[in-house]
Amino acid sequence: MRQSRMSDILVIGLALFSMFFGAGNIIFPPYLGMESANQWILGFASYYIADIGLAVLAIFAVLRCKGDVNHFMSFVGNIPGKIMLSAIILCIGPLIAVPRTGATTYEMFVVPVFGQIPPAIPVFLFFAVIALLSIRPSSVVDILGKFLTPALFLGLIFLIIKGIVTPVGTIVNTFKVTSVVQEGISAGYQTMDALAAVVFGMIIVNTVRNKGYTQEQEQYKIAMCASCLAAVGLLIVYGGLTYLGATATSNMQGRLLRTELILYITRELLGNFGVLLLGVIVTLACTTTAVALISASAEYYCDLSKGKLHYSFLVVFFCIFSALFATLGTDTIVSIASPILGLLYPGMLALIACSFFAKRLKSTLVIRSAVLGALLTSLFELLYAKGLPCDFVTHLPLASLGFGWIVPSILFGCVGAILSFLFISKTTGK
Repeated sequence: MRQSRMSDILVIGLALFSMFFGAGNIIFPPYLGMESANQWILGFASYYIADIGLAVLAIFAVLRCKGDVNHFMSFVGNIPGKIMLSAIILCIGPLIAVPRTGATTYEMFVVPVFGQIPPAIPVFLFFAVIALLSIRPSSVVDILGKFLTPALFLGLIFLIIKGIVTPVGTIVNTFKVTSVVQEGISAGYQTMDALAAVVFGMIIVNTVRNKGYTQEQEQYKIAMCASCLAAVGLLIVYGGLTYLGATATSNMQGRLLRTELILYITRELLGNFGVLLLGVIVTLACTTTAVALISASAEYYCDLSKGKLHYSFLVVFFCIFSALFATLGTDTIVSIASPILGLLYPGMLALIACSFFAKRLKSTLVIRSAVLGALLTSLFELLYAKGLPCDFVTHLPLASLGFGWIVPSILFGCVGAILSFLFISKTTGK
């Protein structure tokens, strides 16, 4: 029984690794390493904490709610919670994240290997495969954990080891950014993995239950161990990719795009074979992420409609929609995604933080107020970015790091606590 349990933890942990490791996570660390130069370790640590650190916290927050993401979101109210969760799943699903996987696969695999061909055919073929892998929700995690993730992980490790043995250059002593810590946090913050982690936590708990574990404490332990295993795997890969970027600093005279940098490093290390290998790695990363997100999105909206929208129908519909949207290209998708995610992300982080103290609070008004403060701040930041006179957001504490919402969220939470105390005192007569 113990051997079976360890095997389940390994499979689920590898699956979770592949869910988080999308194509964007391949290009962010090397670029951060190039900018950080000899301080690449500090930059990597900042990136890892802001990305996977927050994502693991999000998973633990959902696990504390017994894997029920609706219960987790209900801390902000039933209707607001459903609206917020629906918006998040649309963003990390068929509206933004999933189409981006198809577009990235085309740009980093199809174009370098096969040349400039119309994107429609390869993109639709990609999503046809995603539909086939996602059509049976019970097998999603096993497919990822047993087959796709080992191939993805081994390909990355091979590239990293080659870069350590025969580096493309030397690490210089001059970094290219004002603050390495700020740049690392900003890069990790922009991945938006904490949003996806809320949904991934639901998938992991459901998988643990489907494997026959009935006791809540046992489910919690297995899910926690799998999450920690995935975090360790990501630590190795992200650290290695950041180091590869740092070794390229002596060769970089101009400023490269993120995709150009990783293609350059790979070509220098492994030649044309490396470009093909990178294309395969990117395709696997995009496939694992797309399968997880399509499965989660279809399952959520199937439950939300109480079965009126069948899971298989939603999988096919989301894949077709994502394929159409993917043909717009990565840059267009990112430009559309940025303001939407920038609005949602601070509120979600505030909810994750507050959920750990939910049992100690006498009223959910504190949580709702804190989330409201974060959402309002991100709204004003969005309005300021659009040219409206809301420049006060630039003077908020931690605004330069992308965390300007924290202090307003705390202040709103304190106001909620005071109002809650006054309300309770009035109703009890104390």
